[in-house]
Amino acid sequence: MTVGTPISRLWPAAAPEPLDDAALTALYGRADRPHLRVNFVTSVDGAVAVDGYSAGLSGQSDKRVFGLLRMLCDALVVAAGTLRHEGYRAVRLSPERRAWRRRNGLAEYPTLVVVSGSLRLDPTLAAFADAPVRPVVLTRADAVAPPGLAEVADLVRCGTDRVDLAAGLAELRRRGYDQLLCEGGPRLFGALTAADLVDEVCLTVAPLLTGAGPGRITAGEPSPVRHLPLRHVLAADGVLLLRYARD
Repeated sequence: MTVGTPISRLWPAAAPEPLDDAALTALYGRADRPHLRVNFVTSVDGAVAVDGYSAGLSGQSDKRVFGLLRMLCDALVVAAGTLRHEGYRAVRLSPERRAWRRRNGLAEYPTLVVVSGSLRLDPTLAAFADAPVRPVVLTRADAVAPPGLAEVADLVRCGTDRVDLAAGLAELRRRGYDQLLCEGGPRLFGALTAADLVDEVCLTVAPLLTGAGPGRITAGEPSPVRHLPLRHVLAADGVLLLRYARD
């Protein structure tokens, strides 16, 4: 049984009853082709964090969708800086969500993929050392791995002066990771956008004004404007959960 703040659908067709996890899973779903989904939470004025961390923006409804999106993906992509700063642990799921994955022919856990140009990573971090499946690290050709990292993760070298994200994603898909979920950070989101690799954005808007100072959900070099149609609008106790995706 679904527990927590009720989530309702406002658009494209308002639903009279709150959405249970089965309905939410059907709404977000898995694409029928290779697909990169980005998931972020922001304040009304566009901040990516409160007091330096995204947790200050997140609530029950956002965490519920956050968990469902992890259940739906083949691999979870995150920048090394976000992994360190947000204190990522091993990617694990509840027994119910693992059972859903088994019923749908998926591996019991999604694979963690870390993007790191410098390989400044600690192999003893729980995200690596306690991972239920071996993580993958996308890095540059000449980056020097710290002792022990190759023992706990597969190093995929793509690009020379920076990580070639298109080549990295192609390698992930060669390994069978067609449905990718990216949780940031902002510079990775900006780089994926610049490379025209983003198929979908799931954006939670928290009813908060943070004022000037915090960074925004995307950063980096400018890139062309691209149209991304709105697919649905959900609401939960003043929080908006928006989904945008390519045609």
